[in-house]
Amino acid sequence: MRKIWLIIKREYLVRVRKKSFIVMTIVGPLLMAALLIVPSYLAYESQEIRIIAIEEDGFEFSNQIEDTEFLNFSKITSEESSFLKTNFEESAYYAILYIEKENFTLFSNHQISLSVSSDIENQLEKIIEHQKLKAAGIDLTILEEAESTVKIVTKIISEKGNTSNSQAEASMGIGFICGILIYMFIFMYGTMVMRGVIEEKTSRIVEVIISSVKPFQLMMGKILGVALVGLTQFALWILLTFVLAGIVEFAFMDINSITTELNPEQQSIILSEISNFMGGINLLQIFISFIFYFLAGYLMYSALFAAVGSAVDAEADTQQFVLPITIPLLLSFILIQPIMENPDGPLAFWMSIIPFTSPVIMMVRLPFGVANWELFLSVGILILSFILTAWLAGKIYRTGILMYGKKASYKELWKWLTYKQ
Repeated sequence: MRKIWLIIKREYLVRVRKKSFIVMTIVGPLLMAALLIVPSYLAYESQEIRIIAIEEDGFEFSNQIEDTEFLNFSKITSEESSFLKTNFEESAYYAILYIEKENFTLFSNHQISLSVSSDIENQLEKIIEHQKLKAAGIDLTILEEAESTVKIVTKIISEKGNTSNSQAEASMGIGFICGILIYMFIFMYGTMVMRGVIEEKTSRIVEVIISSVKPFQLMMGKILGVALVGLTQFALWILLTFVLAGIVEFAFMDINSITTELNPEQQSIILSEISNFMGGINLLQIFISFIFYFLAGYLMYSALFAAVGSAVDAEADTQQFVLPITIPLLLSFILIQPIMENPDGPLAFWMSIIPFTSPVIMMVRLPFGVANWELFLSVGILILSFILTAWLAGKIYRTGILMYGKKASYKELWKWLTYKQ
């Protein structure tokens, strides 16, 4: 155990002292924030006010079409329309809407945006609908007064008969984020273990290390050391995210509101809204489960990645072995959306029990509510799978780590697995 601890310590200290670790730890939250905020900001900023010229014989539609946030409409005569069609580039118009009875055509000197044509279509459909209702003798004011909005409050009934609020949007958001993070972390740190094994093998350092420790101890020390690196980076990301959120909130706070404090009643309203939005979601359970599934999923997959790294001499040779390992992870990623649509279905259940897909899928299902026996069954199978996987990977590792100059095949790996020392 002391030798494993020394290897863990070495792996941990070597990796956390690297410039790449420090840079990614600092830049990681910034990149995540940029991926979430920048596209929306740029999409909004790129919107510009577009002027649509309307050519119509009369005012049946032109006087009813309303300007929107990014669309302005201007009525023109047929003479102006003829002139614009030959000198369109010199005009300030984005397009010309030609209306003849209920036939509509958009003219422009470039491809018309789908959002623009959709907005215009929606307005014209509404105008035609109102015209038909008037022709049928129906008073539009009555219809407007009859319009109603219904908001259904969903509740979750527990086994004891207690009820709690349910928010599908919050459950989907939390499940999606947790599933994606587990997927990313397992891939990122698992391949880190594989590259580390390949580097030590190709540099022949491993020959010196093996003379002092057993191959299985070396493999487990490397896996656990990288796991601690991952946890450290994850904890720092959470801390830096909160700090970054606080700085952004303070920077964009309205100057007039700095001196204004929320009274207790306003604070209670905000807390109540947050509580209602997160109602029915056990955040403590999700946090603990996230840590477990990250560690257990990583430990299982990293053992396989370590075995692959020991079986090859270069990273280019890992493709044939890495693909079968990563297929379950990729399948989990692809099926996140269908699982969220039906989190209690047979597909969701079995994929949250099968150990190669359970780290991602169970985290997707948890915000929607999972029976305790399902969670315990998934946890138990995942732990047993890690033990079995580590044992099998150790048998490949102890032979492959000292093999040089020979490309391993699946037949060769089977020999290493069945070899009795």
